[in-house]
Amino acid sequence: MRTLVLLPGFMCDADLWTDMVPDLQKISHLHYGNVYQDDTLEGMARRVLSEAPEKFVLVGFSMGGFVARVLTLMAPERVTGVAFVATSAREYTMEERERRQQGFLPGNRPKANGNALGLHPDRDRDPVLLDRLRGMQRRLGPEVRKRQSALIRKDGYADLQRIACPAVVIACRQDRLRTLAETERMAENLPQARFEVIEDCGHMAPLEKPHELAERLANWIERAGL
Repeated sequence: MRTLVLLPGFMCDADLWTDMVPDLQKISHLHYGNVYQDDTLEGMARRVLSEAPEKFVLVGFSMGGFVARVLTLMAPERVTGVAFVATSAREYTMEERERRQQGFLPGNRPKANGNALGLHPDRDRDPVLLDRLRGMQRRLGPEVRKRQSALIRKDGYADLQRIACPAVVIACRQDRLRTLAETERMAENLPQARFEVIEDCGHMAPLEKPHELAERLANWIERAGL
């Protein structure tokens, strides 16, 4: 059976994927990429490669999508397909870097009207989702936050053109942290990419729409023959 290597977002641990696990285990073995001990995308990619099986399908969510791009280019012979979920290849602005260094996290972002921007507007005060987000942050702690905040994210849209394996780019309609345009631009620059949009969903798709996201990944894997 194939293996899915799962790369989480900023200050997210394995609980990010918990609700998707039963669906994904029907089609693959699961391997959780270690993005916690390095402070560069290249370092993260090398560590994930050192611990992953020889061949695998790669799934990168948010920050994990930046790592997935670097990793796929680093070892194209090992990645049979790559999925980019709620992510981007855009260079981060100085303001975005400063927000991370100041400690703004997926469940504790700069807020609009007191609500967390990482979730759909209808869910941004959901106590269960906020508790899960904050639980991941507590478990990972300040050292991981420091390393992940130090990441330099340069514009990588041109690099995407060198990724030859099958790819899917999944955006979320109500994502307030990634614009639909910057996510769609990834698909436009990938030679073999599908572009899909999950409706009624904020940035945190694995928590907000786990079953739909798992189904879209499974359907893509089947269509691509992975």
